[in-house]
Amino acid sequence: MTDPCFMDTPDDLRRYTLSELTGLCSALRTYLIDHVSAHGGHFSSSLGVVELTVALHYVFDTPEDKIVWDVGHQAYAHKLLTGRGPLFHTNRLLDGISGFPCRSESDFDAFGTGHSSTSLSAVLGMACAARLQGNNTRKHIAVIGDGAMTAGQAFEALNNAGYENADMLVILNDNNMSIDANTGALQHYLSELTTGKQYNNLKSRIKKMLSPDDATGPAVMLYKLEKILKGGLLRYSNLFEALSIRYFGPIDGHDLKKLTRILEKLKHIPGPKLLHCVTEKGRGFAPAMEHKAQWHATSAFDKHTGIRTGTGNATTFQEVFGNTLIELAGNNPRIVAISPAMLSGSALSRMKREMPDRVFDTGITEQHAVTFAAGLATDGLLPFCTIYSTFLQRAYDQVIHDVALQQLDVVFCIDRAGVVGPDGPTHHGAFDIAYLRCIPGITGAAPMDLEDLRNLLFTVQAGKSMGPFAIRYPKAAGNGNTLPPGFRELECGKGRRIRSGKDIAILSLGAVGQYVQEACAVLEKEHLDIAHYDLRFFKPLDDVLLHGVSRQFSTLVTIEDGCINGGVGSAVLEFIAEHGYQVRVKRLGLPDTFATQGTQQQLHALYGYDQQAIITLVRSLANDIHRHKPADEHQAPGFTGNITLV
Repeated sequence: MTDPCFMDTPDDLRRYTLSELTGLCSALRTYLIDHVSAHGGHFSSSLGVVELTVALHYVFDTPEDKIVWDVGHQAYAHKLLTGRGPLFHTNRLLDGISGFPCRSESDFDAFGTGHSSTSLSAVLGMACAARLQGNNTRKHIAVIGDGAMTAGQAFEALNNAGYENADMLVILNDNNMSIDANTGALQHYLSELTTGKQYNNLKSRIKKMLSPDDATGPAVMLYKLEKILKGGLLRYSNLFEALSIRYFGPIDGHDLKKLTRILEKLKHIPGPKLLHCVTEKGRGFAPAMEHKAQWHATSAFDKHTGIRTGTGNATTFQEVFGNTLIELAGNNPRIVAISPAMLSGSALSRMKREMPDRVFDTGITEQHAVTFAAGLATDGLLPFCTIYSTFLQRAYDQVIHDVALQQLDVVFCIDRAGVVGPDGPTHHGAFDIAYLRCIPGITGAAPMDLEDLRNLLFTVQAGKSMGPFAIRYPKAAGNGNTLPPGFRELECGKGRRIRSGKDIAILSLGAVGQYVQEACAVLEKEHLDIAHYDLRFFKPLDDVLLHGVSRQFSTLVTIEDGCINGGVGSAVLEFIAEHGYQVRVKRLGLPDTFATQGTQQQLHALYGYDQQAIITLVRSLANDIHRHKPADEHQAPGFTGNITLV
């Protein structure tokens, strides 16, 4: 039997009466709780916008009318209502549907999202395109949260929208959260709008005006509504009205009847306008309503108790980072930490509790966070700017111009480096090695294990100025729960030999070196003598190590959890070419494509750099070596030869 939540198109939805829609909302919430409890995924965001999702598809003629879901992790109900219910069991799985809106997946996904604060710019572009093409009937709606509204791009788009006077509707989904609790002056401003005396007065006046007893026609009602809103709010310097965005609200985002009525009216008002909806993240599931940050995204859990199932006890790189930074900060008053709205994800929540004045949550503001860190560094502090790899892309100019050019002491702690799993291509940390390696004066490192991460964090704050310093680490557990006490200062730009060998040398960077260790143990039983070197740094490279392996081995393998083009394997090739070595090189890592979704282990296997892929490759290379063993195995450093890419 087809689940009532599954609809081929919103046309099915529009056959419902308003009273029937209330039951549908309950069914959608039940389905989402059942599904996510069994499979995991983004959770509380979708629960919070069920009524809003239903109302939008009920009122607007999607997909002709365009809805863009900012970030997109709240779009599960949207997918169920737009033909993807039967496939929803594959959500976020390898070869399954995306956990975010995806244009190639459905015409109802008007714009692919995954990063925050892009919806307003995209919808404004769509609205201007429609105007240029003479389409005066299509509607354009952006659904953006109060957290995403803190980003600079959102304000840039609002400013431009007011100037262009394009026909677009902004739905401000105000739940006082991004992932963690929202921070900043904007949140205070929105709270004042929803809790002050003027709001309560407006709420009662609007309720009276929209009551069934009021026989006023729609046009007059809208005029009265506008007068009430402006009279009550412009006295308080309404930010949106100041940008020429007509403001409506705030309204209860869970009152389906009121939502549909107001959306119907707003559909006929031209120009840029904003509807302020107050919603509750996690609505309908008590643990998510009580602990909103912890339930933003979740693994599988018991839907009756809220207890997560199948979670291991292995220590993660994030936990070691957070605990080590507290330990170091206790002895080094220069250390401060910065996070753009990712305190819990980056394991900085404990430091925020224990050292509140030394941890800055800047909101969803990666560009600002980096330049803010640069400002702190100019006065002698040592900021640890903690940003997910995929989000650091948004602050590339600031990394170059504001930090590196001025050679400021800023530590970039690049979380979620490499493939991250089910969140897919918008969230993989594929490009940071390549985009950082070309920046003059920056140091870049990747720990192979948890102890190495501790030592790198210690090294960067131990003494002399180092300029910009990047440490990338994966979203993953480490190689054990017991770490040796104390710290060891590491020499910058120096790698290490993990294992001696004479047949082939494998040069690894980062945690994927653990795959190499496991592969070498298997290959040793097959009498293959494989050397393993941990590069540790992708900039600067360890010249001494590379000269040594280029002289000793005719075949090298590089492996990294990042894009091959421009990555550390490319850096090794550049070194070999510059010094004239004749060495056969095979690079393992992400190919020249956007990596798909799936578990980390599935993606490492799919793209050919897990343990089994290493074993298979080394066997093949070893067979080639034995079949075509050169007369002179060792070339002098000055030899000018060819590089062969296998």
